[in-house]
Amino acid sequence: MSYFEYGDEEINYLKSKDKKLAEVIERIGHINRTCHDDLFEAVVNSVIGQQISTKAQESIWKRIKDDLGTLNSKKILSLGRDGLKAYGTTWRKVDYIMEFAEKVASKEFDLDAVKSMTDEESIKALSSLKGIGVWTAEMILLFCLQRKDILSFGDLAILRGMRMVYHHKDIPRERFERYRRRFSPYCSVASLYFWAVAGGAIPEMKDYR
Repeated sequence: MSYFEYGDEEINYLKSKDKKLAEVIERIGHINRTCHDDLFEAVVNSVIGQQISTKAQESIWKRIKDDLGTLNSKKILSLGRDGLKAYGTTWRKVDYIMEFAEKVASKEFDLDAVKSMTDEESIKALSSLKGIGVWTAEMILLFCLQRKDILSFGDLAILRGMRMVYHHKDIPRERFERYRRRFSPYCSVASLYFWAVAGGAIPEMKDYR
């Protein structure tokens, strides 16, 4: 695990573009958010974590990692469906993960190619996998590939953080896109702060919805 990397360049840019976000950044300070270093593991972990609590996801992931170490397609395929199911995930997720591992092993899905794609291309490639939607692909770009310009309209916590910072009752798509253009090319760093606000980092801020 590593942390999402950002520094003065990104912070100073965002502060210069948005006074309210600047105040939030000053209040909260630097945010350390852990990232996956390995793309294969990030995809598998993302599938496991869908529609379950963070605690449950961490528990399943720890058991898998304790037994297998660094994951790759060969290790997943050697487990078989029953072996993977034994760690506590659902049959549907088992099938998604096994199909992904088969595609990587056969070179049908090229992980290295995804790393060199544009954000839009990477999201399209990842979301072509069963079990990976656009939001999940965006989170993989941010928390594995460390792409700097990710602000997800599909993320409820980001929308909540934006309502809290800007005192909006709603964030329709058009308004969201105006903010996205304002924060680009450092939307990912803005995302970190909206998540923090949504999670209660500044107690007096409320959700205006």
